[in-house]
Amino acid sequence: MGLLFVEVLPRQGDGGPAAAVLKCRRCRVDAASADAILSRDFRGRFGRAYLFDHVVNVSLGPNEDRYLMTGLHTVKDIYCSCCQQILGWRYEKAYEESEKYKEGKFILEKARMWKEAR
Repeated sequence: MGLLFVEVLPRQGDGGPAAAVLKCRRCRVDAASADAILSRDFRGRFGRAYLFDHVVNVSLGPNEDRYLMTGLHTVKDIYCSCCQQILGWRYEKAYEESEKYKEGKFILEKARMWKEAR
């Protein structure tokens, strides 16, 4: 097995209040900054979910067409790069014109996250 490289999210500000970090609930590796949440109005398999432009320390599964609450989308599940826990998914393609803004963005499920205040 090869060496695993993990990205640690930087602290925000110079001595000011630092941003909270969302981490994998199972292994506590950084996944995203709470300040980078684009929307909190999403639902996942396990309840509330958050929309992000950028996440770290994840690997992608294969493309899969999935019927979600807003219609048909092509998505890839995202897995923690350390423990392989499913954390959410990435939107690859939206078939409805009104949903195109989601393409390339990530969903992290709140139930799979642990929030660490820094």
